[in-house]
Amino acid sequence: MNLEHILVGIMVIINLVAFLLMASDKRASIHGNNRKRAPEGKLFFWAIIGGGVGVYLGMLAFRHKTKKWYFQVGILLLVVQQVIAIYYVQLILNG
Repeated sequence: MNLEHILVGIMVIINLVAFLLMASDKRASIHGNNRKRAPEGKLFFWAIIGGGVGVYLGMLAFRHKTKKWYFQVGILLLVVQQVIAIYYVQLILNG
């Protein structure tokens, strides 16, 4: 197993956690359980550390946080930034 496979695995796990966090927060919002809600900062944290795609897909799949402009714009910009970063990391790893 090389470094590229390890990085892809880490990114998949981070995005899966971010997606599941969006699902959990949506479920808590429907049931009105504010104690179990994820703070917006936590959702952005997972997006920033590489889970932008997971958060964005969670937004679309669960229709969660879609009315908040800063989520729509911010998460989309993070996804674009992460795609560019992955491109450059791949260039570096492949020499």
